Amino acid sequence: MNASWTIENLDLTQLDRLASRLAIMLRPQDVITLSGPLGAGKTTFARALIHRLTGESEVPSPTFAIMQKYEAARFGIVHADFYRLQPGELDELGLDDALDTGVVIIEWPERAEESLPPDRLDMALEETADPNRRRVILTGKGSWAPRLERLRALCAFVEGTPYADAVALYLQGDASPRAYSRLLLPERSAILMNAPRQPDGPPIRDGKPYSALVHLAEDVTPFVALSKALRDSGVTAPAVYDYDLEQGFLLIEDFGDQVFGAELAAGGDMAPLYEAALDTLLALGNAPPPDVIEIDADATYHLQHYDAEALLTEASLVIDWFWPAMHGRTVPETLRREFLGLWRLHLEGVATADQGWVLRDYHSPNLMWLPERDGSAQVGVLDFQDALIGPKAYDLVSLLQDARLDVPEALEARLLDRYCSARAAQEPQFSGEIFRSLYATLGAQRNSKILGIFARLAKRDGKRGYLAHIPRVMRYLERDLSHPALADLRAWYAREFPSGAEMPALSL
Repeated sequence: MNASWTIENLDLTQLDRLASRLAIMLRPQDVITLSGPLGAGKTTFARALIHRLTGESEVPSPTFAIMQKYEAARFGIVHADFYRLQPGELDELGLDDALDTGVVIIEWPERAEESLPPDRLDMALEETADPNRRRVILTGKGSWAPRLERLRALCAFVEGTPYADAVALYLQGDASPRAYSRLLLPERSAILMNAPRQPDGPPIRDGKPYSALVHLAEDVTPFVALSKALRDSGVTAPAVYDYDLEQGFLLIEDFGDQVFGAELAAGGDMAPLYEAALDTLLALGNAPPPDVIEIDADATYHLQHYDAEALLTEASLVIDWFWPAMHGRTVPETLRREFLGLWRLHLEGVATADQGWVLRDYHSPNLMWLPERDGSAQVGVLDFQDALIGPKAYDLVSLLQDARLDVPEALEARLLDRYCSARAAQEPQFSGEIFRSLYATLGAQRNSKILGIFARLAKRDGKRGYLAHIPRVMRYLERDLSHPALADLRAWYAREFPSGAEMPALSL
């Protein structure tokens, strides 16, 4: 099944904008073909696309070399011109090897029609009565058909905003299926979120898929609602300028590039950043989360609770994915029941304790440093669409036991003391001892979940880079399990995941 989209009367500036929007949608093994008569603008468009992918301003024509290679941050690129292709030359070019890891852009594809993959995006450029304008006919073939429809919807959304004339710059994402790009105009910028609704997976318990059991956002509605609620609570969340809830497009405030992780990688001091982030949590703790958030006249959002079943389902990822990877076999059912029974005893009380906002991923990839702002507004918060009402200690664990980078144990202890002292000064009934028990329990729960997620990303999705974080997460987990209240869990984990054990490369 194919999809087609015809765009009339594009000038050079509009062709470049189209190239920038196509560039943010590309991924390895994509093939883009460019056809049309001499002078139609095939090479002009190819150069614009390569420029948007690589940032290189000099893009030579491959007419005589037939193939020109480039390296971008995301993948390799091959620009091929088959105008002078001779019979038998195609097999010698190594086009199949280029497709394994990169993107291939082909001019004059009709010279190699039988060798083109069935899944591709064909672009035909046609001259018009105006020599400076072109008609562009895009045809998505095979798996490119729905992707072309998505590109068309994305362009239509942007055209209806004040950023219609902006070019798009791809922004590196994380484990999430959401994609982000920066829309650039000379005097301002905004972030475009491309987040199509995620279909539920298969039921895993009580007829519900994982996303429903743990209350994960399945569309952009929660982001719009929670951005408003958090900003009303004094948190620096990005403003939402425009949205399409049905299609899953958001235009949001651009906080820049000073994400915590990048600041620290550049040599920034961790302590003041994390102190500021901790102060933001303290301030948020004084703002009770609403049960219902009004989005507009036609839509509301109900904030759910981080219940024991959600916490238990998340913790179970360590036995669903990490245990089989560690041991090279399916987990025995008796062991699973033992694991669930131990955790349930701890989580049923934790889930209803010390209630407030839980943003769930309050850590370095989702925190922005905004030094030009004042006070707690210096910390910008991203990726909060999965927020719930639950135990406040959860976000403190996310911050002080950051899965992506090492938080020194001494700094964790100092900031935990600071948090408890601040809470005790404001709340006479606050118990530091009880809170530290909650912190350890939720830390063990969260780090168990993360071990399972990272093993799943490696095995199911081929994202093996996450395995590098596992030793750190294991250290955090051991730290949490040392709390006296978790002695039974500590014994179970010590038996099933011995300290110092090698990361299980054989099953991943």
